[in-house]
Amino acid sequence: MRQKPRSAGGVLRWLLVVAAWSALAAALARAQAPAVEYAVKATDLYKFVPFVEWPPEALPPSDPLVICVVGRDRVSDLVDEAVNGQTSAGHPIRVVHGQSGSLRDAHCNILYVALRGAAAVDALDRVRGQPVLTVTDAAQEPRAAGVVNFVVIDNRVRFEIDQHAAAENHLVISSKLLSLAIRVTPRP
Repeated sequence: MRQKPRSAGGVLRWLLVVAAWSALAAALARAQAPAVEYAVKATDLYKFVPFVEWPPEALPPSDPLVICVVGRDRVSDLVDEAVNGQTSAGHPIRVVHGQSGSLRDAHCNILYVALRGAAAVDALDRVRGQPVLTVTDAAQEPRAAGVVNFVVIDNRVRFEIDQHAAAENHLVISSKLLSLAIRVTPRP
């Protein structure tokens, strides 16, 4: 059986429907991209652990790995969910949320700073010289960047590593992790 050719109006209507669906699909994909970005960053916080060496007294084998979060952003909102039930390098993971001044007794191994400007600098200064892996998200100024600083390039989560800051905090970063960084600030 032969199909009846479509009228010009029918073809135009069909093209408009396809175009509308394509535009809707593209808009949904763009809306989901940031959600994936934040989930990747939240997960990376504990995925960095096997590639970082802490002094033995800072992370004894039987102790939990403590991820401290100061401030609030979309990444910090997802950290608990990302690490729920996870272990890293044989350590159970515990997440502590609070203000930078209240985390003194939390014994943080990782500090995620969800703050900007002077507040971020203050939080980072409080743990400078302590064996804490500091992680920030797209720091705008060098003093507000941690040992690891997330950046997004071409819709992909990437990171920079400051080996000088790592050495200052008595941490050694694996060459494997350094090779994945888009930029590495060398040790002094």
